[in-house]
Amino acid sequence: MRNKISNALWGLFFIVIGVIIAGNAFHLWEFNIFFHGWWTLFIIIPSLISIFQNGFRTSSLIILTIGILLLLSAQDILSFEIIGKLIVPIIFVFIGLNMIFKNFFHMGENSRSSHVNYQGGSSEYSALFSGSRHQIVGEKFLGTTINAIFGGVELDLRNAIIDEDIVINATAIFGGIDIFVPSNVKVKVSNVPIFGGVDNKAPTFVDANAPTIFINSTCMFGGIDIK
Repeated sequence: MRNKISNALWGLFFIVIGVIIAGNAFHLWEFNIFFHGWWTLFIIIPSLISIFQNGFRTSSLIILTIGILLLLSAQDILSFEIIGKLIVPIIFVFIGLNMIFKNFFHMGENSRSSHVNYQGGSSEYSALFSGSRHQIVGEKFLGTTINAIFGGVELDLRNAIIDEDIVINATAIFGGIDIFVPSNVKVKVSNVPIFGGVDNKAPTFVDANAPTIFINSTCMFGGIDIK
């Protein structure tokens, strides 16, 4: 249901932009959408839709805050120098709040992911200004959360036991995530790309009844590779 509403919001956003541009072209009105910092809307709006769709995830809140700060800078309300000094502390603050109030930040995630009983690994893999590698061998795996912020995370599931649908929540902010999946699973990706994206190289010819790995991802100046 939330996916349908978020798609409707995106559709409404692009319709409004199209109508405004067409009206300007035919001199029906004069509305300038290119105000100072207009480009920050492509950071702010996706993060707001992500919050609506997936709940108050730390990554979405960080991206929304950065977008608002950049807009304030473009409007000459805050200097870019101050913005640069604030970004890293803000990231640390949100990470800290997430660790303290984890249930609160994830309360809006879909029911499939909120009831995951993590086995065969950790409930969360994170890399902050560092790199980490994790391999699950011969154990049942039921999902996880991955955060790569100015760092990289590699998760190898090729020898993990996945016999039911699972959810992986992945966030790459100025970082990268590599996920190796077994050949007997399907992979479906939902992504919020902000100057980043997901490269899904998982096998496509899989049994229709095979379990599915649902990857909910957010990429900001970062990327996720699924292999």
